[in-house]
Amino acid sequence: MRLPPVLRGGFRPFFLGGAAWAVIALALWLATLFGIMTLPSAFDPLAWHRHEMLFGYLGAVIAGFLLTAVPNWTGRLPIAGGRLAALAGLWLAARLGMLFSAEVGGLTACALDVGFLAVLTFMIGREILAAKNRNVPILVAMSLFTLADALDQIEALGGVVLGGLGWRMGFAIVLLLIALIGGRIIPSFTRNWLSKQGVKAGLPTQPGRFDYFTIGITALALVGWAFASQSPLSGGLLVIAGTLQFVRLARWSGLKAFREPLVLILHVSFLWLPLGLMLTGSSLFLPYIPFSASLHLLSAGAMASMTLAVMTRATLGHTGHALRANRSTQAIFVLMTLGALARFAAPMMPFDYMLGLLVAGVLWAGAFLLFVIAYASKLIGPRPDGKP
Repeated sequence: MRLPPVLRGGFRPFFLGGAAWAVIALALWLATLFGIMTLPSAFDPLAWHRHEMLFGYLGAVIAGFLLTAVPNWTGRLPIAGGRLAALAGLWLAARLGMLFSAEVGGLTACALDVGFLAVLTFMIGREILAAKNRNVPILVAMSLFTLADALDQIEALGGVVLGGLGWRMGFAIVLLLIALIGGRIIPSFTRNWLSKQGVKAGLPTQPGRFDYFTIGITALALVGWAFASQSPLSGGLLVIAGTLQFVRLARWSGLKAFREPLVLILHVSFLWLPLGLMLTGSSLFLPYIPFSASLHLLSAGAMASMTLAVMTRATLGHTGHALRANRSTQAIFVLMTLGALARFAAPMMPFDYMLGLLVAGVLWAGAFLLFVIAYASKLIGPRPDGKP
């Protein structure tokens, strides 16, 4: 029996579902923030918002990315059909459980939520280990991300956990994955595009000792911040890590790729990482730098932009469409960039802070809504070339 297209690859249900959930979750958060509604969740509204962006939305995108990448790494058949439908159903049940946890109970919501990441980790782990693949560090990262989710849930349910450790740990893992994976794909895609344009000089540098050193310092800084978030030492390490990541980005010849939106957005997305690290670190010893605004450079900026950049490129490539950013895709990138900038600037603008949050939220959610509108047919429908 031929599988429906949406169940032929993990990126299809999870990219579409993740983007839709980003719109819904942010709309619910804004409605709660402005007193329009009360969330039917047993969790504190801010904790719910933070959790659903980090473990809900990003959990879906990570699932879509890994379920697509692991078969390429291992040479094994992709997880598809019934198993993929069951995993996507578990993710959806977890989102509904978290939203309606006041009705279903916090423990039930916790079991569904952590259960999704645990099952995902088991699935990809089995594939990686069976193929004796070298990407075992990804399995370690996913195991730690699942643990971070569990710690966040335990704290929300009243358990004894170092305050905020769960979400900071999850946050740190995602940022480290961006630094690692971004360091692979951005110079590679940039080099390929420049080579096709006939550029032979000044190509992105190959990963080397400086990259490994920078990743090590970044990991140390993020671990320090996760466990000692108010320490000036942690702040200093974040500033150093951000500076090194900025130098790293500058070596990837991004300015030469400004004519290709699908490549340029990768550089812009990565730029949020050093900026966010430097400003978040500085906010720990410079009180006039807003911590929340700086942190959103990393979340609404680096995390959201990089995932959208990868989602658009992967969807086009894996559904048999040309790797070209049409006007809709370019508009997605513009809305996302403006939304991240607006969220950072909101507390520093001369007008009402809440108005700034609303503008930022509408722009940011608008990027994801446009992705759903522009890419749903590609993710749900068959490839135009007739391939599986």
